Amino acid sequence: MMMNKHLGIPVIDSHIHLYPESEIDSISWLEAGHPLDGQHSVQDFRNASKSSPSVSGFVVVENDRKFDLHAGEEGWEGPLKEVSWYRRMALGEPKAGEGHTTEDSRLVLGLVPWAPLPNGPAALETYLDRAKQVAGPAWPKVKGFRYLLQDKAAGTALERDFIESLKLLGRRGFIFELCIDYHQKGKSQLDDIVELIKRAHADVARHDEKVIVVLNHMLKPSLTAPFDESNDEFRVWAAAVAVLGTFPRVYMKLSGALSEMSESTRLLSPPAVAEFLLPWFRVIIQAFGPQRIMFASDWPVCTIGVENAWAHWKSIVEAMCAKLDLDASDIEAIFAGTAKESYKV
Repeated sequence: MMMNKHLGIPVIDSHIHLYPESEIDSISWLEAGHPLDGQHSVQDFRNASKSSPSVSGFVVVENDRKFDLHAGEEGWEGPLKEVSWYRRMALGEPKAGEGHTTEDSRLVLGLVPWAPLPNGPAALETYLDRAKQVAGPAWPKVKGFRYLLQDKAAGTALERDFIESLKLLGRRGFIFELCIDYHQKGKSQLDDIVELIKRAHADVARHDEKVIVVLNHMLKPSLTAPFDESNDEFRVWAAAVAVLGTFPRVYMKLSGALSEMSESTRLLSPPAVAEFLLPWFRVIIQAFGPQRIMFASDWPVCTIGVENAWAHWKSIVEAMCAKLDLDASDIEAIFAGTAKESYKV
């Protein structure tokens, strides 16, 4: 397949992070001197993705603002400040210097804020009401919520309150954005999320009320060494992906891989990186099919140690599609169609 036949296909970047300079102190992990310190705006993203004029928009995912689950509504100040920031972007109402314009609002296709899922459905209902008030006319662009699990203790997502919160999201038509780190945290995280989805979908009579789960960053497999079919880490990850693919309301994002690779690998040419990643991509394709896989850059995280990272990752995904000889409809699904369906944009 000739790649230039597909350069004009629509692109929806289903996972980016944006934050203004004025609110950096409310982001839990962002310290002075960090590679991502400083504002990352819509304009910055437009500059990063300008090599692909077919980008029609993006989904913005929460940045892990500081919160306190034990402080009631007072503990939500940071995340609700982020919802207010999302509102300004989605409605095209920037404060001076925030790096977006009224016209840029058309690019904001979906918003995925934080939510206090461990506190249970009653607290979540209250939070959703507060978030809706803050978002105002931008509320229809809120497509789902995320509570990071990658750094949480084993079993966190299996508590009854967490599961009941997921069921509430399903009844309200919201997605749950699920992010773990298999490479760093091990098999227990994979086991937990398989069980989480089983429990979240159990006893939900209506199929359309079973919460949609979007898996972030390929579940962060270990990508520090070339593929070895006898490697236990790969086999455990592949087995979990195969099981997760059997749940019909679960989707996978192709993202995060650059951050998991060694520097020497991620800086290779796109075809070479694609060849390295192909065993992992093949497992995902077999488990989910193109109609439940979506392109995502994880910008600006992907830029750490990589120049022109957005274009680099897009070219890698294109090259992987070519190596598996996917047809045009499959490629269109991965780059835009799946995101349109799952986020209803």
